[in-house]
Amino acid sequence: MIWNTVETLAGTAAETLAETVAETLPIAEEVQSDLAQLKPNVMLETIRGWLPGLLAFGYKLLIAVLIFAVGSRIIRLIRRIMDRSFQRMEMEISLRKFLLSLINASLYAILVFMAIEKIGFNSASIVAILGSAGIALGLALQGSLANFAGGVLILLMRPFKVGDYIISKEGEGTVSVIGLVYTTLKTVDNKLIVIPNGTLSDDSLTNVTAQEKRRVDIRVGIGYSSDLKKAKKIIESIYENHPLVLKDEDVVVFVDELAESSVVIGGRGWAATEDYWTVKWDILEQVKLTFDEQGIEIPFNQLDVHMK
Repeated sequence: MIWNTVETLAGTAAETLAETVAETLPIAEEVQSDLAQLKPNVMLETIRGWLPGLLAFGYKLLIAVLIFAVGSRIIRLIRRIMDRSFQRMEMEISLRKFLLSLINASLYAILVFMAIEKIGFNSASIVAILGSAGIALGLALQGSLANFAGGVLILLMRPFKVGDYIISKEGEGTVSVIGLVYTTLKTVDNKLIVIPNGTLSDDSLTNVTAQEKRRVDIRVGIGYSSDLKKAKKIIESIYENHPLVLKDEDVVVFVDELAESSVVIGGRGWAATEDYWTVKWDILEQVKLTFDEQGIEIPFNQLDVHMK
């Protein structure tokens, strides 16, 4: 029944097409004759010849769509699981977002290749094209990729974190932002220093605030005629009585050097990292004031001019 209807429609369409072309176009008699002889059976045979291929392609396309739909759900599940794992590891948010994006892109790329291959395309050719494009892009962006790789290493190895005070060849300051390409430092006078991560990952640097406590060292020179033992007791007392000096650590006072014009006394105590500069400045000030009160001379270079 269906095929009879299709044959009738096809015959009517062929006759209408032939009449329309004959009336409107001054074409050659041979072409008009071919159109007039066009039979419905020929069209049906053509459709029947195409039908298995169309059905096979439709089946493959349906399978590819199903693969992509199911794969997308699995990828979203994997992404959530990885995100929770990274949060439990207390990973830096910049590194966490980068790794999640990398995992997401890689899984989707695999999924797309699987779907394309199911349709019938040659995925090896696509991979070769993408590989060539990636090599060309990598050569064009060597410097940026080096900084990017340095950023990944910094975020993975964590030689410093946001809030640390670091000293490098490019400058020093408190780490404000750790990006995937650049790291931003804030100096003590509120300037911003932007340093490429490739430089920071390749060169040595000092993380001043990495530890919870720091040793506070001072060196003070006194005159050779001054009371050495008294000066040492004063310095030791200043360290021990300072409220921010850690009491569970030893205070050491010693003769550090016998210089040309002074005896250099060294002092060592410990303080919390955030109190380091406060303790050092307070101790130096108290040493100067107490030495003045106790009559202990702190030598300094001076020039005596005699006029006749």
